[in-house]
Amino acid sequence: MPVAQSSRRRGNPGLAAIAKGPEKRFVAFPRWLIPIEPAGRVLADHAVAVCDGNIEAVLPAADARRQFADYEAVELADHVLIPGLVNAHTHAAMSLMRGLADDLPLMNWLQEHIWPAEKRHVSAQFVRDGTLLACAEMLRGGITCFNDMYFFPDAAIESALEAGMRSSHGIIVIEFPSAYAADAADYLRKGLELRDRYGDESLVSFCLAPHAPYTVSDATFRQIATLAAELDLPVHVHVHETDHEIQVSLTEHGVRPLERLRRLNLVAPNLIAVHAVHLTPEEIALLARHGASVAHCPSSNLKLASGFAPIAQLAAAGVNIALGTDGAASNNRLDSFEEMRLAALLAKAVAGDAQAMPAHAALRAATLGGAHALGLADRIGSLNVGKAADLTAVALRGPELAPCYDPVSHLVYAAGREHVSHVWVAGELRVAEGKLLSPAFARLDTQWRLWQNSLGSLAGS
Repeated sequence: MPVAQSSRRRGNPGLAAIAKGPEKRFVAFPRWLIPIEPAGRVLADHAVAVCDGNIEAVLPAADARRQFADYEAVELADHVLIPGLVNAHTHAAMSLMRGLADDLPLMNWLQEHIWPAEKRHVSAQFVRDGTLLACAEMLRGGITCFNDMYFFPDAAIESALEAGMRSSHGIIVIEFPSAYAADAADYLRKGLELRDRYGDESLVSFCLAPHAPYTVSDATFRQIATLAAELDLPVHVHVHETDHEIQVSLTEHGVRPLERLRRLNLVAPNLIAVHAVHLTPEEIALLARHGASVAHCPSSNLKLASGFAPIAQLAAAGVNIALGTDGAASNNRLDSFEEMRLAALLAKAVAGDAQAMPAHAALRAATLGGAHALGLADRIGSLNVGKAADLTAVALRGPELAPCYDPVSHLVYAAGREHVSHVWVAGELRVAEGKLLSPAFARLDTQWRLWQNSLGSLAGS
């Protein structure tokens, strides 16, 4: 097997290293290692060496024990080690609305329940507490990075950093006022100021996040297209989620939403088309031609009866597929293992092809596909030398996972988030033997109970 390692000298760290503090150095020895790149590779008896938050080497275990003898050894004898999972679309703070108004069509759910609840309750503290709750759930499920779209992103960033998670935050834009901002210009101003404030934070990145074609005007979309080009930011937008959305666009604009976005110069390599359920062959070709990404949210699409996204056709056309959970209010879990399994199974059923979205493709969508969509593929999403050590270890043991002939098949079709044992973000251990390590989570039980008491009167109303 190939050996890839840096030329970093080991031993005495030298004065420069001492001045900045001791480096965190360890070697993980899993039973299997899935690097994602190159595609389809499964490495047995290999190790990952980590130094100062980055992957220093991927090499045979025997070589690692010799070359990195002075590093801490992390023995993962029954485990598969993968890149940290990337949740490419969520509304993290809506964890506090989990189960608030279930079993309703999208627009009824939004207009009669979610938007009124948000108008009454959403605040910086709501977002801070809801995001921390979401981070706890995601970390325990092996998710190391999430792409958020919600109000008060400054509060969400605070919680993500407290949790020690990597996060991409939407500079949300919507035409109607909220407790966070007065109008589209105010949303943009506040979001861009936040981006400037956190520009040097390695765990934080940003997207432009116009909510949807039915809540954003042409003038605002044009401004977003200009900013996206100037600032080299992804554009994260709900699009073609329902037939109703498309019919409204045809009535009001004379074209389908994706064509409207194309005319406004928003269909580009930095576009993250969230849901993208109802697509014609021509629209699939359009997304492929422009190098856009689709954030596929199978659980949310099913729960809201939005439909079945044509994932096999998108993948065949070369569109980058990422996986998202959507918010806990419309899912009701932030579980990338569930999304992988559903994505693979639905792709086969919709295409009538048992070979559609095989296990390796589903795992790629949950890791490198999300990283690529967010413009972070040079930092995360695969186990390559020089990338950040965002790692997830999954224990493939127990009768429900025996026997194991193919660890990737098990990750997608058999294992669940309950099998995640260890999670590292930038080389920092965040979950050990399934237990969250950040002291930030100590206050969670009190906080979510308070919010449950406040929002409980709206449940099912």
